[in-house]
Amino acid sequence: MNLPIVAYGNRILKQKCIQINENSHEIQDLISNMWETMENSNGCGLSSSQINKPLQLFIVDSQIIFENFDTQDQLLYFEKNDKGIRETFINAKIIDSSGETWEDYEGCLSIPGLSQKVKRPWRITIEYLNQDFIRENKTFTGLTARIIQHEYDHTQGVLYIDHLKPLTKKMIESKLNKIAHGNIKTGYPMKFL
Repeated sequence: MNLPIVAYGNRILKQKCIQINENSHEIQDLISNMWETMENSNGCGLSSSQINKPLQLFIVDSQIIFENFDTQDQLLYFEKNDKGIRETFINAKIIDSSGETWEDYEGCLSIPGLSQKVKRPWRITIEYLNQDFIRENKTFTGLTARIIQHEYDHTQGVLYIDHLKPLTKKMIESKLNKIAHGNIKTGYPMKFL
């Protein structure tokens, strides 16, 4: 089911999400709906808070980006033998990150039409449950790590614009207000204030 994406300005996007205690049909249906919603929105990541469910759950598809990049960009954004991932993250916790950081543009399905440069660690290690509720502890790098960090932030009530300098945020304030009040057009259903 293709669900509407919550727009910037909605309080749920600033809430810290709650843990998921057990695997259930409802959770599996939610995950399935999230994949459909993300794909129909041409996204590469989606948090459950973006579809109005404040749970520690997000999905990441960096595989699609890898496949659409030319060889030069693949080498720039992905390490050798890394072809991206399609993964579900439940109750995730970033437990380590590299001192090495890099800046790149980020956008967000909840903040359509905007992108800004954000500095993030190149490498992270994260503990999480996968879609089958099997515990994982994995290290990710490059663009995959960036998308994971962006979506993990959503579970903590943090948006990528919260990482911007105050002056930069001030400069995009009017655009953010337009988004919050639905004065934009998107190619996917959204829920505004």
